[in-house]
Order: sequence, then C-alpha cells, then structure tokens
Amino acid sequence: MTSLTRRAFTAGALALPALARAQATLAGGFVQAILGQMAALGDGPVLLNSYLVNTGPGADAFDLTQGNAAYVYDNALAGLLLLAAGHKPEALRIGQALAIAQAHDRKFTDGRLRNGYAAGPMTIPAKLPGFWNQKTNQWDEDPYQVGTDTGPVAWAMLLWAALGMDTPANKAGNFLDEQLRAPMGYYGGFYGYDPSQQKLTWESTEQNLDLAVAFKKLGRAEDSGHAAAFVHAAYDAQAGLFKTGLTPDGKPGAMVAADAGIWPYLAGLGDAASAANAIKALRHGAGIGFSNASKGIWLEGTGFAALALKRMKNPLAEIFLQTISANISPQGYVYATVSPMLSTGLTVGPALQQNVPVQPFNYYRRPSLSATSWAGLAALEADPLS
Repeated sequence: MTSLTRRAFTAGALALPALARAQATLAGGFVQAILGQMAALGDGPVLLNSYLVNTGPGADAFDLTQGNAAYVYDNALAGLLLLAAGHKPEALRIGQALAIAQAHDRKFTDGRLRNGYAAGPMTIPAKLPGFWNQKTNQWDEDPYQVGTDTGPVAWAMLLWAALGMDTPANKAGNFLDEQLRAPMGYYGGFYGYDPSQQKLTWESTEQNLDLAVAFKKLGRAEDSGHAAAFVHAAYDAQAGLFKTGLTPDGKPGAMVAADAGIWPYLAGLGDAASAANAIKALRHGAGIGFSNASKGIWLEGTGFAALALKRMKNPLAEIFLQTISANISPQGYVYATVSPMLSTGLTVGPALQQNVPVQPFNYYRRPSLSATSWAGLAALEADPLS
C-alpha cells in the first residue's frame, strides 16, 4: 500500500513540471508566430494584422474589410505578451508605432488613437485601414476602424506604461479625461468618418476597467478611481457578476459578456466568485462564448478565462487550454472561433444614415492576433491587468 501511494505521489509530482513545460512550449509557439509575422514586415515601428484573412476564392466581405486592419487593442495585447516572454525590443516596435500614430494623425492632434491602422510599417502621417468597395467603385473606410473607442486607447496606455513611455500614455489619458469623462466613469468613444464623428454616450464596464488599470499604472489615482467607481457600480449582487455597463439612455445593460465578467477578477476589482459565475453563464463545453448571446466558443475569451481559472487553481483551465491547442492555424495563430461564425449580440456601431441597418458584430474563424496573445498570456500565467 505504501509503495502504491508513493508511486502515485511521484507520478503526480512529475506531471506538474511536465504540464508546465508543455504550456511553456505552447506559449513559445504563439510568441514565435507573432515574431514571424513581425519579421516579415522588416525593421522599425510596425503594427500587425489583427486577422490573417482569406485571399483566394473563399474570401468574403469580412476578409475584404479586415485585410489590412491592425487594431490598437490587438497590437497592444501582443506587445504585452512579447514583454512577458522577454522580447522587449519587439514590444517596443509596437509601442513606438502607436506613439507615431498618435503624434501624426491625418486630422486630430488631441492625443487620441484610432481603433485601427493600416497593418505594416508605420508611416507619417499614420495610414488608416481601408478597402476597395466594389459596389461604389471607390476606396472606402470602416467607421469603426477610423473611430476611437475608450478601451483600445487604454490598452495602448497599458503597453506604453509597461515600456516606460509615459509621455504618449499621459497624452492619451488627457484626451480621455477632457473629451470622454462622464459623471461616473468614461463614455464609449467616437464613431464615424472624418471630419465629424459621433460621440458614443454608452458606458462600458470593460472599458472603464481598462482605464482604471491604465490610469493606476500611470500614477493618476483620481482618474483611476473615477473609472473604477463605474466598474464597482456594474456589479450585480443578485447575479453575483459584473454586467456590461450602461446604454446611451443610461439603462443598465442586461447582457453577460466575457470581458466585463472575467476581467474585474484579473484586475483585482472583482473576486474569484464573480469570474466563476461569468464563466459558468458563458460556458459552452470546453470553452466560453463572447456573451450569453453567443452559441459557441470564442477562443479569445477562452484564453483569458483559462488565465483566471489558473489563478483559481481550477482544473478547468487545462481543458480550456486544450481547446485552444486544438484550434491553432497553420500560421501558428489561434483562430478567433471554433465555428465558422459567432454572434456577440452587439452591433459594430450606431446607424449613420436613415434606412441603413446597423451592422451586427460577429467573429469569424480566422487566425486572430488577440486570441493568440491571450492564449500565450494564459499559458505563461502572465496577467496584463494586474
């Protein structure tokens, strides 16, 4: 009996280092995939494609509009993964590209960032993403990509703060404080085309959480507290989790969403029970959806859920990471979804013209920079919001 018990104990002891090695290998693969995409773009400040899209006969409207888009959030997240993995020079290339984009916008000089830029080496002025619209036979832009959401700006601030680039980070913080500060928390941002964009007066739990962390890292305690107060107010004690925020008319959003539900725990603004409740509400077998409107697995959220579950010492974390491992593209990136398409239950933005319906915000099964970055951070147990 003693011998059997000892063998079992020894096997368990050996399994833990083996698991750690496997996850380090997993993370290393994701980092190398990102570094490979970066190396293909040459030297200097650069932003990476957020999606590796289809370009052949199977290409669709998503591939067309996302073909040259480098989203700020995705790139900042990739930079934070590179930093966690010990690749500061490469992370700095992303941070510098974002700083150039901020300083050399084609219209604005107020410290904002667009939601996205043209992927590749950074140019002066910063080039925005776009596509050839075959219906109108002209070059076109996406009103979300050229707009400014509060959350992506906050993630750029997080990367800049981690790189010691406080000047662009504080300039972005000043823009948010001067133009998007609400009575409690911060508004959603700006949407639409130059020269006049529409102010978004909804408020997001997730985006205010991003700001609470970013302002704190910059030593801006009052601004951080202003954003954090909104996050705390979004906690639904009866449901035991954080709701998404407020609609433009000030009503609480009824949706349960992965980032709003799980990130407060990662950021130290919510407890483990709140994150566990969100994961339970969003779980689809071996992963989670974007929101309770999703009917399948969103791999980006499954990545940061795995990170939260690891912190809880919950074995479900390994099951989630196995799902991610089973959904790696030939390029080494994690796909955005398991199914061909996943609904979020949200829209991309408000209608800009009468009789033109709002566009649903969906994810598609394409290799995703943000999903890859969260998967790498989870495998490394590196929390960018802590």
